[in-house]
Amino acid sequence: MSSCITAIGTANPKYRTPQHDIYQFMAEAFNLDKNNASRLKNIYDNSGIDFRFSVLPDFGKKTNEGRLLFENSEDENSFPGTEKRMAKYQQEAAGLALAAVKSCLKSYSENFSSKITHLVTVSCTGMYAPGIDINLVELLGLHPGVERTCINFMGCYGALNALKTADYICRAQSDAKVLVVCIELCTLHFQKENTLDNWVANSLFSDGAAAAIIENSSHRTLSGSVLQLDTFYSEFIPAAKNEMGWNIGDKGFEMKLTSKVSKLIFKHIPAVAKTLLEKAGLNADDIELYAIHPGGRKILEAAETALGFSHERNKFSYEVLRDYGNMSSASILFVLEKTLSEKGAGISKNILGFAFGPGLTVESMILKKIIDA
Repeated sequence: MSSCITAIGTANPKYRTPQHDIYQFMAEAFNLDKNNASRLKNIYDNSGIDFRFSVLPDFGKKTNEGRLLFENSEDENSFPGTEKRMAKYQQEAAGLALAAVKSCLKSYSENFSSKITHLVTVSCTGMYAPGIDINLVELLGLHPGVERTCINFMGCYGALNALKTADYICRAQSDAKVLVVCIELCTLHFQKENTLDNWVANSLFSDGAAAAIIENSSHRTLSGSVLQLDTFYSEFIPAAKNEMGWNIGDKGFEMKLTSKVSKLIFKHIPAVAKTLLEKAGLNADDIELYAIHPGGRKILEAAETALGFSHERNKFSYEVLRDYGNMSSASILFVLEKTLSEKGAGISKNILGFAFGPGLTVESMILKKIIDA
């Protein structure tokens, strides 16, 4: 008995800003001299990102006029605290999540929402209670008895834990209809302290939401292609726990992301992949496509080099990184949405997916794209 992803929907906020304009905002915010501005520009030019999204207009504004949270000021007390950032999260998150869900459900019948039995929400960029799960129950008109699970603060790999949870549910309860929703407003956590970690983090992160329906394969609602959930495997690397961190500070959530992360992924990902493939009863030659979390260009290249696959076999991750930036947990569902919707002949394709986060945690999965004739 297996489960599958039958539909995926995505959404982004209205403010779409070119990476070059965000660089200009950051150079001003950090008050960089010519030499350091050139160093920062090199990071942005080599990020592999063309555009990013935010619930804030701030990053595309050349002056303080029109900025909502991050005005340029010498007064450190004017920099928004965590309470103000979380108020914006609570104001914006549910609406963006709802847009992703509506995109996901557009192919289903109008009454499908009444059939949803479980809701799994994922976020590491904001929390409040009653939370976004209850917001969605009310906005979608779900039954108040729907079973709710909240996966919070796990970072970029949170979506894989949500898919794993949905898989367990659907294998145990064949008539279950699980809605997974990831919502991340990363740009609310811009940090102004002039450090290399902040330079890198501020060059990558973006806002977005994604939703997916997971069903038991024998009870799926829609015809058409699906992504069958086959095998999961997770491992963390204790020696690397200080290279990526995510802490709640007085001025928002603080990301630690050192330059060693891509090197550690390069070093450790082959062993994780080997264990995953053995668990699935497959070998590397059985994998046709890859779905690597687009955490950054160096991370994608490290995985590609370490596992010996071509850029083309991971093309959707590069496309998501280019067009959206790193949307934390939502990103991998953007990649899988492209994988699911791609047209092509064939019976099935094996897909190997990875996502990474604090720990340093490596979450991995094998999916199979089943293409209906």
